[in-house]
Amino acid sequence: MTPQQLSEAVVEALTTLVEAGGLTLPDGVPSEVTVERPRQRSHGDYATNVALQLAKRAGVAPRALAEQLAEQLREAPGVADVEVAGPGFLNISVEAGAQGQVAAAVVEAGASYGASQVLAGQRFDVEFISANPTGPLHLGHTRWAVVGDAIARVLAAAGAEVTREFYINDRGNQMNLFGASLEAAALGLPVPDDGYHGAYVADLARQVVEANPGILELQGEERTVAFREAGYALQLREQQQQLESFNTHFDVWFSERQLHDEGAVEHALEVLEKQGHLFEADGALWMRTSAFGDDKDRVLRRSNGELTYFASDAAYYVNKRERGFDVCLYLLGADHHGYVGRLKAMVACAGDDPERNIEVPIGQLVKIVRGGEEVRLSKRAGTIVTLGELVDLIGVDALRYSLARYPADSPLTLDIEQITRQSSDNPVFTVQYAHARVASLLRNAADLGVEAASHPELLDHEKEGELLRALADFPKVVASAADLREPHRVARYLESLAGTYHRFYDSCRVLPRGDEETTDLHRARLLLVQATRTVLANGLGLLGVSAPDRM
Repeated sequence: MTPQQLSEAVVEALTTLVEAGGLTLPDGVPSEVTVERPRQRSHGDYATNVALQLAKRAGVAPRALAEQLAEQLREAPGVADVEVAGPGFLNISVEAGAQGQVAAAVVEAGASYGASQVLAGQRFDVEFISANPTGPLHLGHTRWAVVGDAIARVLAAAGAEVTREFYINDRGNQMNLFGASLEAAALGLPVPDDGYHGAYVADLARQVVEANPGILELQGEERTVAFREAGYALQLREQQQQLESFNTHFDVWFSERQLHDEGAVEHALEVLEKQGHLFEADGALWMRTSAFGDDKDRVLRRSNGELTYFASDAAYYVNKRERGFDVCLYLLGADHHGYVGRLKAMVACAGDDPERNIEVPIGQLVKIVRGGEEVRLSKRAGTIVTLGELVDLIGVDALRYSLARYPADSPLTLDIEQITRQSSDNPVFTVQYAHARVASLLRNAADLGVEAASHPELLDHEKEGELLRALADFPKVVASAADLREPHRVARYLESLAGTYHRFYDSCRVLPRGDEETTDLHRARLLLVQATRTVLANGLGLLGVSAPDRM
């Protein structure tokens, strides 16, 4: 019996009381109620405080309402007992058979188990990384590559329609400096002081010349532009390939340059003008963001006619909304904290709700240490640690899991030796090993000819109950991770589940030994093992981490 099923049972009990005239709820019966596992096992399998929440509206004492509900719930299928505790808490114990049905439900649902429709009908645009195409992706980008992708995965699992979007900052003076840096490197000249440095610049310049032998024959600005465009294409392709190999897929690669070239900025300014929050002063065009909490108004077009970066930001937001997105997530780095207020004010100026239509999570810095020393420099980029080098040092799975298991808004230090160690103090190893251990047991069962079968009434051992309750919690964990945009909740759940499975395995023999006859209990426990494998694999999949069958 899952928390969702119990929630439905409580709603039905409330409905029965209302229809019988024993309860009055002016706002009607809620469509769902919160059912959670109590901290102490002695308090039952599940608990709810619904009586405390509804008592005031119903005009009755919380404990009296709880007693009414308890009487109804004791008659519900699968409920063994209901106790009223304290001022009005309901502690619910379920029958072993009802709890045991979870295993069959998980296996039947398969890859879809954990998914829900709590965010159905909502369209999300999740924009993350958004790097300049002028150099390798680095450690900061790597954290968002993991967290942004995991947020998109849990949102989709909760029923939302999700688009993953990479905003290419391919316009502005940094692109011209990039072209000049490549040109200088190809000609053997010093790279401009304010240009791009590092071994990757010389590598890119060499690739550009090899692909375009006649480029050195060009002169002046024509040659600089040619280096800029060829280098841009090569660097962007490298970023795309690296992210795909890192299990981070983008549905849209959106070019800032294209935004301007196709007239989307001017169109957006016309749209914003109609909202009444643009004004002209000193020959420039401004947005009155100060009216919505920003520390000052923002320039959109300077007096010389030049459009600002903020104009691009505003146009990009308008473009997203016109593409039909209800919620626009902008995942920004720690150095962009000042952008939050201006972006929310911009949304208000566009006539939207800054508390609903935009979210701006800020990710904090990550440090990588090895042997007690911080890893700071890259052989290729000179001053940054690149994504490619991190993958070589740590591996895709260990790196993704380690970055996903912490809240993005907290600073993070990762020890290379610790997160690559195959031991119980390494969380990613613990979870992956649990999946591999389950897969090994299932292979052994196949060799013995033991097939899983549903006999839920037999799963009455304490450790079986703990594992069943943990599996039943998975959909709620995923829904919470999506609602709060906190995929680390999935990682922490998986670690707890792995421990619960190991305790079950140590206490409950799954397969017969020697000439021992296979019983229905063996088959029922094998189904429980299959269900555990499903949840471990589904959870790891939400983090973009593999579920190995062997380790």
